[in-house]
Amino acid sequence: MNTHSSKGRVLVALLITALGAFGLTASAQAKLTGNYAKFAQCPYANLEVKKCMLSVTESGEVVLGSKKVPIVNPVTLQGGFGAATEEKEEALFAKFYAASNGITLSKTPQPVPGGLGGLVNCKEITEPFLRFSCELTFENGITGLNSTLELARPASEIRVSENNLAGEIGTALQMPVKFHLENPFLGSNCYVGSSSNPIIWKLTSGTTNPPAPNTPITGSAGEIEFLEEGRILVAKNNKLVDNAWSAPGASGCGGFLVELLLNPIVNAGSGLPAAAGRNTAILKGTLNVASAAAVRKNNAENP
Repeated sequence: MNTHSSKGRVLVALLITALGAFGLTASAQAKLTGNYAKFAQCPYANLEVKKCMLSVTESGEVVLGSKKVPIVNPVTLQGGFGAATEEKEEALFAKFYAASNGITLSKTPQPVPGGLGGLVNCKEITEPFLRFSCELTFENGITGLNSTLELARPASEIRVSENNLAGEIGTALQMPVKFHLENPFLGSNCYVGSSSNPIIWKLTSGTTNPPAPNTPITGSAGEIEFLEEGRILVAKNNKLVDNAWSAPGASGCGGFLVELLLNPIVNAGSGLPAAAGRNTAILKGTLNVASAAAVRKNNAENP
Protein backbone atom coordinates (compact mmCIF):
# COMPACT_ATOMS: atom_id res chain seq x y z
CA MET A 1 0.00 0.00 0.00
CA ASN A 2 2.89 2.28 0.76
CA THR A 3 4.23 1.51 -2.71
CA HIS A 4 0.91 2.48 -4.34
CA SER A 5 0.76 5.58 -2.18
CA SER A 6 4.28 6.59 -3.23
CA LYS A 7 3.45 6.03 -6.90
CA GLY A 8 0.32 8.12 -6.47
CA ARG A 9 2.26 10.98 -4.98
CA VAL A 10 4.78 10.80 -7.82
CA LEU A 11 2.00 10.89 -10.44
CA VAL A 12 0.35 13.86 -8.73
CA ALA A 13 3.70 15.65 -8.56
CA LEU A 14 4.32 14.99 -12.26
CA LEU A 15 0.83 16.22 -13.13
CA ILE A 16 1.33 19.43 -11.14
CA THR A 17 4.71 19.93 -12.78
CA ALA A 18 3.18 19.42 -16.23
CA LEU A 19 0.38 21.88 -15.50
CA GLY A 20 2.88 24.36 -14.12
CA ALA A 21 5.01 24.03 -17.23
CA PHE A 22 1.92 24.58 -19.37
CA GLY A 23 1.13 27.70 -17.41
CA LEU A 24 4.64 29.04 -17.78
CA THR A 25 4.56 28.34 -21.50
CA ALA A 26 1.25 30.12 -21.86
CA SER A 27 2.61 33.08 -19.93
CA ALA A 28 5.78 33.19 -22.02
CA GLN A 29 3.72 33.18 -25.21
CA ALA A 30 1.43 35.99 -24.08
CA LYS A 31 1.34 38.77 -26.66
CA LEU A 32 0.73 42.48 -26.47
CA THR A 33 -1.86 43.69 -28.93
CA GLY A 34 -2.90 46.88 -30.68
CA ASN A 35 -1.20 50.05 -29.55
CA TYR A 36 0.60 48.13 -26.79
CA ALA A 37 2.49 45.83 -29.19
CA LYS A 38 5.34 48.29 -29.63
CA PHE A 39 6.22 47.97 -25.93
CA ALA A 40 7.05 44.25 -26.17
CA GLN A 41 10.61 44.82 -24.93
CA CYS A 42 9.60 46.89 -21.92
CA PRO A 43 10.46 45.07 -18.65
CA TYR A 44 6.87 45.57 -17.47
CA ALA A 45 6.89 42.40 -15.34
CA ASN A 46 9.12 44.33 -12.92
CA LEU A 47 6.69 46.17 -10.66
CA GLU A 48 9.27 48.91 -10.08
CA VAL A 49 8.77 49.90 -13.72
CA LYS A 50 6.02 52.52 -13.88
CA LYS A 51 6.30 53.57 -17.52
CA CYS A 52 7.31 51.85 -20.75
CA MET A 53 9.25 53.83 -23.31
CA LEU A 54 10.02 53.48 -27.01
CA SER A 55 11.83 56.34 -28.68
CA VAL A 56 12.80 56.18 -32.35
CA THR A 57 15.21 58.81 -33.65
CA GLU A 58 14.50 59.16 -37.34
CA SER A 59 16.69 62.11 -38.29
CA GLY A 60 18.95 64.79 -36.92
CA GLU A 61 22.71 65.06 -36.66
CA VAL A 62 25.71 64.69 -34.39
CA VAL A 63 28.64 67.08 -34.55
CA LEU A 64 31.66 65.44 -32.95
CA GLY A 65 34.65 67.72 -32.85
CA SER A 66 35.00 69.12 -36.35
CA LYS A 67 32.94 66.40 -38.06
CA LYS A 68 29.18 66.31 -38.69
CA VAL A 69 27.35 63.00 -39.10
CA PRO A 70 23.67 63.13 -40.19
CA ILE A 71 21.33 60.54 -38.69
CA VAL A 72 19.89 58.70 -41.70
CA ASN A 73 19.12 55.28 -40.17
CA PRO A 74 16.55 55.03 -37.32
CA VAL A 75 17.97 54.56 -33.83
CA THR A 76 15.78 52.94 -31.16
CA LEU A 77 15.92 53.54 -27.41
CA GLN A 78 13.58 51.23 -25.48
CA GLY A 79 12.95 49.97 -21.96
CA GLY A 80 11.11 51.31 -18.95
CA PHE A 81 11.53 53.76 -16.10
CA GLY A 82 10.40 53.97 -12.52
CA ALA A 83 8.95 56.65 -10.31
CA ALA A 84 10.66 60.06 -10.38
CA THR A 85 12.45 60.06 -7.03
CA GLU A 86 16.01 61.18 -7.76
CA GLU A 87 16.43 64.89 -7.26
CA LYS A 88 19.07 66.85 -9.17
CA GLU A 89 19.24 70.04 -11.18
CA GLU A 90 16.10 71.20 -9.33
CA ALA A 91 14.06 68.43 -10.92
CA LEU A 92 13.02 64.84 -10.21
CA PHE A 93 14.42 62.08 -12.39
CA ALA A 94 13.45 58.45 -12.85
CA LYS A 95 15.81 55.50 -13.09
CA PHE A 96 15.79 53.63 -16.40
CA TYR A 97 15.44 49.84 -16.80
CA ALA A 98 17.01 47.93 -19.68
CA ALA A 99 14.98 46.42 -22.51
CA SER A 100 13.91 42.80 -21.97
CA ASN A 101 15.91 41.59 -24.97
CA GLY A 102 19.03 43.45 -23.85
CA ILE A 103 18.91 45.89 -26.78
CA THR A 104 18.18 49.11 -24.93
CA LEU A 105 19.88 51.29 -27.54
CA SER A 106 20.05 49.84 -31.03
CA LYS A 107 23.53 49.79 -32.53
CA THR A 108 22.59 51.48 -35.78
CA PRO A 109 25.50 52.50 -38.04
CA GLN A 110 25.40 55.97 -39.57
CA PRO A 111 27.58 56.53 -42.66
CA VAL A 112 30.15 59.29 -42.18
CA PRO A 113 30.01 61.68 -45.16
CA GLY A 114 33.13 61.25 -47.25
CA GLY A 115 34.00 57.99 -45.53
CA LEU A 116 37.37 57.70 -43.86
CA GLY A 117 38.55 60.79 -45.70
CA GLY A 118 35.54 62.65 -44.31
CA LEU A 119 36.68 61.84 -40.79
CA VAL A 120 40.38 62.38 -41.30
CA ASN A 121 41.48 65.00 -43.83
CA CYS A 122 45.24 64.62 -43.86
CA LYS A 123 45.76 68.07 -45.37
CA GLU A 124 44.12 69.65 -42.30
CA ILE A 125 46.78 68.18 -40.00
CA THR A 126 49.44 70.80 -39.31
CA GLU A 127 52.03 68.63 -37.54
CA PRO A 128 54.35 67.40 -40.36
CA PHE A 129 55.03 63.89 -39.06
CA LEU A 130 51.36 63.19 -38.34
CA ARG A 131 50.35 64.59 -41.75
CA PHE A 132 52.90 62.38 -43.52
CA SER A 133 51.82 59.34 -41.46
CA CYS A 134 48.18 60.11 -42.22
CA GLU A 135 48.76 60.23 -45.98
CA LEU A 136 50.78 57.04 -45.84
CA THR A 137 48.18 55.28 -43.70
CA PHE A 138 44.83 56.38 -45.09
CA GLU A 139 45.44 56.57 -48.83
CA ASN A 140 44.72 52.87 -49.22
CA GLY A 141 41.29 52.69 -50.84
CA ILE A 142 39.51 51.48 -47.68
CA THR A 143 37.28 54.53 -47.45
CA GLY A 144 33.88 53.43 -46.09
CA LEU A 145 33.30 54.53 -42.49
CA ASN A 146 30.36 54.23 -40.08
CA SER A 147 29.78 55.90 -36.76
CA THR A 148 27.59 53.90 -34.35
CA LEU A 149 26.14 55.34 -31.16
CA GLU A 150 26.30 52.92 -28.20
CA LEU A 151 25.61 53.05 -24.49
CA ALA A 152 28.86 53.53 -22.60
CA ARG A 153 27.45 52.30 -19.30
CA PRO A 154 24.52 50.14 -18.13
CA ALA A 155 20.99 51.25 -18.96
CA SER A 156 20.42 51.84 -15.24
CA GLU A 157 22.52 55.01 -15.56
CA ILE A 158 20.05 56.59 -17.99
CA ARG A 159 17.78 59.17 -16.35
CA VAL A 160 14.39 60.48 -17.51
CA SER A 161 12.36 63.53 -16.48
CA GLU A 162 8.82 63.54 -17.87
CA ASN A 163 8.15 66.96 -16.32
CA ASN A 164 11.14 68.54 -18.04
CA LEU A 165 10.22 66.87 -21.31
CA ALA A 166 6.63 68.13 -21.24
CA GLY A 167 7.61 71.56 -19.89
CA GLU A 168 10.40 72.00 -22.45
CA ILE A 169 12.89 72.93 -19.73
CA GLY A 170 16.05 71.39 -18.29
CA THR A 171 17.29 67.88 -18.97
CA ALA A 172 14.65 65.48 -20.27
CA LEU A 173 16.93 62.51 -21.00
CA GLN A 174 20.45 61.92 -19.71
CA MET A 175 22.53 59.17 -21.33
CA PRO A 176 26.16 57.95 -21.08
CA VAL A 177 27.23 57.22 -24.67
CA LYS A 178 30.21 56.45 -26.87
CA PHE A 179 30.82 56.35 -30.63
CA HIS A 180 32.13 53.28 -32.40
CA LEU A 181 34.10 54.22 -35.52
CA GLU A 182 33.80 51.24 -37.85
CA ASN A 183 36.18 50.68 -40.75
CA PRO A 184 38.33 47.62 -41.55
CA PHE A 185 41.50 49.66 -41.27
CA LEU A 186 40.56 51.10 -37.85
CA GLY A 187 39.91 47.64 -36.39
CA SER A 188 37.01 46.63 -34.19
CA ASN A 189 37.78 48.73 -31.10
CA CYS A 190 38.07 52.31 -32.32
CA TYR A 191 35.90 54.39 -30.00
CA VAL A 192 35.31 57.95 -28.93
CA GLY A 193 34.18 57.62 -25.32
CA SER A 194 34.26 54.58 -23.07
CA SER A 195 32.76 53.13 -19.91
CA SER A 196 35.48 54.81 -17.86
CA ASN A 197 35.27 58.08 -19.80
CA PRO A 198 31.76 58.32 -21.28
CA ILE A 199 30.22 61.17 -23.21
CA ILE A 200 27.30 62.45 -21.13
CA TRP A 201 24.36 63.74 -23.10
CA LYS A 202 21.86 65.93 -21.24
CA LEU A 203 19.19 66.17 -23.89
CA THR A 204 16.46 68.77 -23.59
CA SER A 205 13.22 69.58 -25.35
CA GLY A 206 13.85 73.19 -24.34
CA THR A 207 16.67 75.62 -25.12
CA THR A 208 20.33 74.87 -24.42
CA ASN A 209 22.85 77.16 -22.74
CA PRO A 210 26.21 76.03 -24.16
CA PRO A 211 29.62 77.58 -23.74
CA ALA A 212 31.10 79.37 -26.76
CA PRO A 213 31.60 78.93 -29.62
CA ASN A 214 28.26 77.07 -29.74
CA THR A 215 25.10 79.15 -29.45
CA PRO A 216 21.73 78.12 -27.94
CA ILE A 217 19.56 75.71 -29.89
CA THR A 218 15.98 74.68 -29.11
CA GLY A 219 14.24 71.32 -29.00
CA SER A 220 10.57 70.45 -28.80
CA ALA A 221 8.30 68.10 -26.87
CA GLY A 222 6.58 67.47 -30.19
CA GLU A 223 2.97 67.04 -31.17
CA ILE A 224 1.30 65.17 -28.30
CA GLU A 225 -1.41 62.57 -28.85
CA PHE A 226 -3.01 60.30 -26.24
CA LEU A 227 -4.20 56.78 -27.01
CA GLU A 228 -6.00 54.07 -25.03
CA GLU A 229 -7.88 56.57 -22.85
CA GLY A 230 -4.70 58.40 -21.92
CA ARG A 231 -2.65 55.31 -21.05
CA ILE A 232 -0.28 55.84 -24.01
CA LEU A 233 1.38 59.11 -24.98
CA VAL A 234 2.78 59.60 -28.49
CA ALA A 235 4.96 62.63 -29.18
CA LYS A 236 5.49 63.04 -32.92
CA ASN A 237 8.18 65.38 -34.24
CA ASN A 238 9.89 65.19 -30.87
CA LYS A 239 13.25 66.98 -30.86
CA LEU A 240 15.88 66.54 -28.16
CA VAL A 241 19.06 68.60 -28.27
CA ASP A 242 22.33 69.11 -26.43
CA ASN A 243 25.31 71.18 -27.56
CA ALA A 244 27.08 71.65 -24.24
CA TRP A 245 28.85 68.28 -23.97
CA SER A 246 32.53 67.45 -24.23
CA ALA A 247 34.12 64.52 -26.08
CA PRO A 248 37.39 62.72 -25.35
CA GLY A 249 39.90 61.65 -27.95
CA ALA A 250 39.62 58.41 -29.90
CA SER A 251 41.15 55.23 -28.49
CA GLY A 252 41.73 51.65 -29.64
CA CYS A 253 42.00 52.56 -33.32
CA GLY A 254 43.92 49.89 -35.23
CA GLY A 255 44.45 47.64 -32.25
CA PHE A 256 47.45 47.03 -30.00
CA LEU A 257 50.55 49.14 -30.81
CA VAL A 258 49.07 50.42 -34.10
CA GLU A 259 46.77 52.66 -32.07
CA LEU A 260 49.82 54.58 -30.89
CA LEU A 261 49.96 55.96 -34.44
CA LEU A 262 46.31 55.90 -35.49
CA ASN A 263 44.74 57.48 -32.39
CA PRO A 264 46.69 60.76 -32.80
CA ILE A 265 45.90 60.83 -36.53
CA VAL A 266 42.16 60.32 -35.98
CA ASN A 267 42.16 62.93 -33.21
CA ALA A 268 44.15 65.50 -35.19
CA GLY A 269 41.96 65.05 -38.27
CA SER A 270 38.62 65.21 -36.45
CA GLY A 271 39.21 67.88 -33.84
CA LEU A 272 39.31 65.56 -30.83
CA PRO A 273 39.31 65.76 -27.90
CA ALA A 274 36.66 68.47 -28.14
CA ALA A 275 35.72 70.70 -25.21
CA ALA A 276 32.14 71.51 -24.26
CA GLY A 277 30.68 73.99 -26.73
CA ARG A 278 32.20 72.29 -29.78
CA ASN A 279 29.89 69.30 -30.10
CA THR A 280 26.18 68.95 -30.88
CA ALA A 281 23.48 66.29 -30.75
CA ILE A 282 20.10 66.87 -32.42
CA LEU A 283 17.72 63.90 -32.25
CA LYS A 284 14.39 64.10 -34.10
CA GLY A 285 11.78 61.38 -34.02
CA THR A 286 8.80 59.85 -32.26
CA LEU A 287 8.52 59.17 -28.54
CA ASN A 288 6.06 56.61 -27.14
CA VAL A 289 5.38 56.29 -23.40
CA ALA A 290 2.84 53.92 -21.83
CA SER A 291 1.63 53.07 -18.35
CA ALA A 292 3.42 49.84 -17.36
CA ALA A 293 0.29 48.76 -15.46
CA ALA A 294 -1.76 49.10 -18.64
CA VAL A 295 0.85 47.09 -20.58
CA ARG A 296 0.75 44.35 -17.93
CA LYS A 297 -3.06 44.29 -18.15
CA ASN A 298 -2.96 43.98 -21.93
CA ASN A 299 -0.45 41.15 -21.61
CA ALA A 300 -2.65 39.31 -19.07
CA GLU A 301 -5.67 39.59 -21.35
CA ASN A 302 -3.88 37.96 -24.29
CA PRO A 303 -2.51 34.58 -23.25
